[in-house]
Formats: sequence, C-alpha cells, structure tokens
Amino acid sequence: MDAIVEEKIERCPPALQTIIEEFREAPPRDRMEYLLEFALSLPDLPARFQAQRDSMEQVHECQTPVFLATEIEEGIVHFFMDIPQESPTVRGYASILVDGFEGATPADVLATPDDVYMLLGLHEVITPQRVRGLHALLGYMKKQVQNKLQ
Repeated sequence: MDAIVEEKIERCPPALQTIIEEFREAPPRDRMEYLLEFALSLPDLPARFQAQRDSMEQVHECQTPVFLATEIEEGIVHFFMDIPQESPTVRGYASILVDGFEGATPADVLATPDDVYMLLGLHEVITPQRVRGLHALLGYMKKQVQNKLQ
C-alpha cells in the first residue's frame, strides 16, 4: 500500500479504519457482497425523525432519495438516514459510514478523507454515477457536522 493511501486511512476513525482494511483485503467481487451485507444493517430511522423526514436534508446527488440528520451529543456525532431498501448500494455505503463513525467526535468526522469510497475499493465495483452519489453523501455528513459546530 502506498504512503498516501496509508496516511488517508490513518486519518479515519478507528472503526472506519477496520472496515476499510476488511474491504481492501477482499477481492472486488467480495467487496460488493460486503456492501450488500452492510445495506441490511443500516438502522431504521428513529421514530422521532420519521414524522419530520421531509424536513431532513436530502442528498440530491444520489439517484435514490437519501435523507440525513445529524446530532452531536456529549461530543459524539450521531448520523441518522432514511434510504429505501431498494437501494442497497447507497444503503450499504451509508451503513459503513454510520458504523465507521460510531463514537467519533466532530473533529474525527471532519478529518476523514472525502474519498472513503476509494479507500474501500468501491470505485472498482460500482458505476461512476453511483460513486458521485457516495462521494456527495460524505460531503453532506461533514457539512452537517460543521454547521452543528457553528
């Protein structure tokens, strides 16, 4: 692994580093399977957000309707997303980020490289159009964290 990639991985929170390492060690066809497994584990939107889903921020770059809410409690970031079951690629990536940011501080999230999808090797198994949506999702997450800090 080259030094630039290693440095980028080290800028990720520990839980996300672990996920990235698992994906990087897997052959491309297995990465897609892992992504689909993560899609099944994305938590449902909590009841307190369900009634206000339409007021959540939508990630317009995704082909799928993706709605995002962020909370910071006691210095820890929590992300909540509503993504249809019929969209396993974006659900899987969202679930990776939710799991990978578990216990993360705002600084951890903001320090994470924007190209996590590349670190995971997903650019090798999904279309460029889907990659753009994945890239945008992390951007929205970071933007919401930044806005909460102001």
